[in-house]
Amino acid sequence: MIISLIFVILLLIIAFIASTIFLPSSQNKAIKKFERFVFIWLTFDALIHLILEGSFIYYSLVDNIEKSQSPLAKLWQEYGKADSRWLRSDVTILSVEIPTSIFLGPLAIYILVLLINNHVSRHYWQIILCVCEIYGSWITFCPEWLTGSKNLNTENFVYLWVYLVFFNGLWIVIPLILMRQSWDVIIKNAEIVKKLKDRKLE
Repeated sequence: MIISLIFVILLLIIAFIASTIFLPSSQNKAIKKFERFVFIWLTFDALIHLILEGSFIYYSLVDNIEKSQSPLAKLWQEYGKADSRWLRSDVTILSVEIPTSIFLGPLAIYILVLLINNHVSRHYWQIILCVCEIYGSWITFCPEWLTGSKNLNTENFVYLWVYLVFFNGLWIVIPLILMRQSWDVIIKNAEIVKKLKDRKLE
């Protein structure tokens, strides 16, 4: 458990350092703080999709999660104590993780580039990423809920509330926050365009 926690913290530190290097400065401190949060999350998100979930795909298709001695396999073995499907390369989980790692990891990096360059299309892609992440969480857990959560360890406090609820909940709560941000930006810009059009018609 400690090694897994250290690895996650290391990814967060990398994400924070990347934000101090690549994030453009802003005069508005409130915007700057939130954009830094978004940058850190997207970097962390990309690293999780590419490294952690990418390793799950590798172990599922090429190696064996339960028998492997590699550090990343140990991390999945730890998480498998909360959700045993991750130990035996469950086909539903694998079906979710393959596109998540292959498409959402690079998409998060692409959005980071758009954020750095303050590109107008960023919020469109940010909404797509968020919808995919929320849907991925739904597909991961809905089959379990419908079948009585037989693969989930709901008896142990840490496995239930930390591993299953907290860590997976991040990929629902934060995407919802980012979707709200993107919605507000898109609506605000649409209102500005509408006002400019109305003035031209007067």
